[in-house]
Parts: sequence; structure tokens; C-alpha cells
Amino acid sequence: MMTPPQQAPKVSPHLSIIHYPLSIILTSLLLGSCTPSESPPPEDISPPVASPSPTSDPSPLSLSDPDFEVQQQIQTYLNRLSGQGFDPQQQGIWLQTDDRLLGEIGGTIPLPAASLTKIATTLAALREFDLDHRFSTQFFRRGEINNGVLEGDLLVVGDMDPLFVWEEAIAIANQLADLGLQEVTGDLIIVGNFFMNFEEDSVLSGELLKQALNTRLWTGDAEAQYRTLPPDTPRPELEISGQVRRLEILPSDIESDVEFLLGHQSQPLPRILKLMNRYSNNAIAHMLANAIGGAEVVRENVIAATGVSPREIQLINGSGLGRENQISPRAVIQMYQAIQRELAPEGLTLADVVAVAGEPEGILTVRPLPPYAVLKSGSLNAVSTLSGALPTQDKGIVWFSFLNGGGDIEILRAEQERFLRELEAQWGAVDELPPNLQMTPSKIY
Repeated sequence: MMTPPQQAPKVSPHLSIIHYPLSIILTSLLLGSCTPSESPPPEDISPPVASPSPTSDPSPLSLSDPDFEVQQQIQTYLNRLSGQGFDPQQQGIWLQTDDRLLGEIGGTIPLPAASLTKIATTLAALREFDLDHRFSTQFFRRGEINNGVLEGDLLVVGDMDPLFVWEEAIAIANQLADLGLQEVTGDLIIVGNFFMNFEEDSVLSGELLKQALNTRLWTGDAEAQYRTLPPDTPRPELEISGQVRRLEILPSDIESDVEFLLGHQSQPLPRILKLMNRYSNNAIAHMLANAIGGAEVVRENVIAATGVSPREIQLINGSGLGRENQISPRAVIQMYQAIQRELAPEGLTLADVVAVAGEPEGILTVRPLPPYAVLKSGSLNAVSTLSGALPTQDKGIVWFSFLNGGGDIEILRAEQERFLRELEAQWGAVDELPPNLQMTPSKIY
């Protein structure tokens, strides 16, 4: 029957530095936040509705009492951009501590957020899924196995695992070989939403899986990923004679004929989110947002969790591709703080799902940022965004949000980095993450 036994995945309890598969890193470089300027077609966006009051959310900060000195520094930052030809109307800045607004310009006006949109997807995923949620991929046979030959079809039932890549497929192939399976005379049937190598086309993903199961079909990419595996990893040779076919669901007349072979579970949700944000992987963000229900469901979750005005967030997808994804600088900070609230009961922090400057891997390693800032960046054509938490000695955690646009993103990045370094020098650098931002890898890996 279709219902397989549920087995807990084996997870190392003492990984503190994650070395992600090269396929994930390379794909992130191709699909990351510095992406083409063309936008995907917009989805319908619901009209603004009254904002609900979020649970345990602090009272909104007063906009009438910023820190005069910080407000002047923000104006200086804006003047520097204006002096280099950037339109002041395309800049949004917000700085605050946990309980006081330090300064802002255009802080409540939605602007193109680029990959800061992934913070919205992160928050929505934490609200929609349990923290220990893992996406499942299951393998079944239809037919009998005689002398290593399955006289029938191999079925794959997918559940939107966003991290099923070459390495997972090779491991599955070797597990099938351990079960005695060497050949399939029938088809490879994909049921539901099976994704591989960040391809959201399930049939194409099935073709990639068919390649991965058989060394003789490997491309150069598959061979390169195999070489990242332990040197004693067997080379699978599972031959499938038939075609790749897809079924939306499994018909009842077939369901009674299939037998469970094995299952694969993804990494836990916090690790998926950390990977998505560290490498700004658009494909993972798209898959997670779609698994939740789409951009509007992501937006609804953000509004419910933060109480932010619906006018301060408009989304067309979960990744940030497209200038139509617009969020106010204030709303971005409210999303970070809502993520903290979602994670705190489980002993996790923002740093468990968002990149930390100074980590050895990720798209931010090349940028001169304060080493213990917990942050996310974003880039589109003529748009550069940067936001997160800056730990300081004098003011504790300073939440910052820069949404900049209108020209050369390299200049915008340099000015963001300069401003953050100035603030760090002014308020004192820390030599470690504060307790409420420390990573807790033993809980999620």
C-alpha cells in the first residue's frame, strides 16, 4: 500500500559550520539576488485590509521622537547619495533599537525590496510549518522485482522538497541498489510535486533523476557533484527502460498495486531557510512560497504576524525577483522581530535562519560588513537593499534597513557598508554575538 513507515532521518548533532553541496552553491550564484532586471508577470494583489494586532508584538514606535544626532547622520548618508546623482525619493532608511526609533527617512514608504522579500517568505514559512518540518520524497514500485529487475514502473511521490539535488539522487540510487534493484523495465512516474536541482518542472526534474540514477547517463555537472562525495561512494547503474511520466495524483486503481521501497526526508526547515538566505537562492524561495500557497499567503502571514499596514507590503512572489515586490524599511524590521518571536520558544534565534556577516560561506563573504551583523541583502537592476540587526556595545542591538535605488548598485553597496561601519565605530563593536542572536546548530542540524 501507499502508506510507508516513517523513519527519523539521521542528523549529525554537532555540525557548527555547514558545508553545503557545491550544486547548491553554484545554482545560488546563478539564481541569487543579483539577477536580471526583467520581472515575472505580477499576480493579483488583494486590496488593503485592516491590520490585525500581532500576538506579543511591542507597541509601534513613535515617529515623532527620533534621536536628533542619528537623524542628522541619516540625512548625511542621504546627501552623499544625492550628491552622486541618486534620487532621494528612491531611498528608504530605518534605524531603531528594540524600544526606540533612532531615525528614518521614507521609512514607511514601500520600495523595491529585492531579496529582502525572502525575509517575508522566511516568516511565513515559520508560521505555516512546524520547526521540525521536513519535506518528504517517497519511492514505490509497481510490479515485481526478479533477479534485480523491476518488471514494472518506479514511482516517485514528491512533496516540494526544495533541496533535492544530484547528491540526494545519487544516494537514493545506491539505496535502491542495496535493495537489489538494478533495472526497471517500465517508466519512471513522477507523482505530485517533485523538484530536482531547483527545477520547478516536475517532468524535467524526473529526467534529471533518471540521469542521476545511472552513471552512464551522467552529465559533467553530475560527475562534478559526485566528486564532492566521499571517495568510496558507489557509482549507481540503475537503468530505466521506459519514459518519464507525471501524474498529478495517484489513481486509485494504481494505488492498490504499488509497494513502498524507501523514503527521503529533506533537511529541517530552519536549515533550509538559513541556506536560502545565506545564498539568496531564488528557486528555494519560490518553492517555499508556493508550498505555503503563493505570494498573497506570504503577505497575509506577514501582516498577521507584525500588524504592519497592508499598504507597506506588496508581493508578487516569494523571492524578490521583480520591482513589484515592495516593502517599507519599517516593515522589514518588523518582519525580523516577528521571526525572533516565532523562534524564541524553541530556543532558536534570527541567526539560525538568516546569514551572519563573517560566516565562511554565502553571498555576503565578499562585502566588508560588521562581522557579527545578522542581515540579508538584495539586488536588482538599479536596486540595492540591506537590512538586519547590528549588535553594538552602547545601544545593544540596532535594527537597520536600507532600501536604495536609482543607479549603480556598487555605489549603493559601498555607501551602505560605509554607513554601517560608521555606526559600529560610534556605538562600539562587539566581539561575539549577543545571547539573543547566537546560533544554536545543535537544535536544527
